[in-house]
Amino acid sequence: MTEQAAPRRRGRPRGGSDSRERIIAAAVDEFGEQGYEASTIRAIATRAGVDSALVHHYFGTKADLFAEAVGIPMRPDVDVPGILDGPRDEVGERLVRYVLESFEQPEVRRRGVMLMRTAIGSRLTTPLLAGFLSRELIGRIAKRLAVDDAELRATLVASQIAGMLLTRYVLKLGPIAAATVDELVTRVGPTVQRYLFD
Repeated sequence: MTEQAAPRRRGRPRGGSDSRERIIAAAVDEFGEQGYEASTIRAIATRAGVDSALVHHYFGTKADLFAEAVGIPMRPDVDVPGILDGPRDEVGERLVRYVLESFEQPEVRRRGVMLMRTAIGSRLTTPLLAGFLSRELIGRIAKRLAVDDAELRATLVASQIAGMLLTRYVLKLGPIAAATVDELVTRVGPTVQRYLFD
C-alpha cells in the first residue's frame, strides 16, 4: 500500500513568533553582502531559517522587503507607474509634485533625509539604494518610454529629483528650501518633462 502525501495546509506558512524580525535581519545582511540585484527572496529565507513563502506572506515582493529593511519612506515602484499612465503632457509636473508632497509629510521627510545622508556617506548603503532605484524607478520609467536612450532619460529624471531633494531637505539651500511646492513643480516639472519626452 502506497503512502499518500499529506494535504497542503492553507493559510499563513509556518514560522516562529520572531520570524518577521529574523527575516528583516537576514534581509539587511543579504542586501549588504550581495547588493539589491543579486539578493533573492529564497536566499533571505534560507538565512532567516524560514520558508520563502513566509517571506512573501509578510513582505510581498523583494522591493517591499528592501523598503522595510532599509527604511525607504516612499515606494516609487508602486506609485510611479500610475503617474506615467496619466496624461503625457503632465507627467513631469505630476512626478515632481508626487515626490515633493510626499517629502512634505514629516515622517517621510525624517526617514528620507536620514536615508539620503546615510547613502551619501556609506559604502554599504550607496550601492543598495542605487540598485533599488535603478531597478524599481529608473528601470520602470525606461520601459515605459520605449526609445533608444530611455535609460539615460530615466537616469536624468532621477538625478534631477535627487538633486532637488538634496538641496531642499538636506542642504536646505535658502531659496529652494523656502519655495512652495507649487513653485518648484512649475519650475522643475518642465525640465523633467523634457528629459522624458523631448
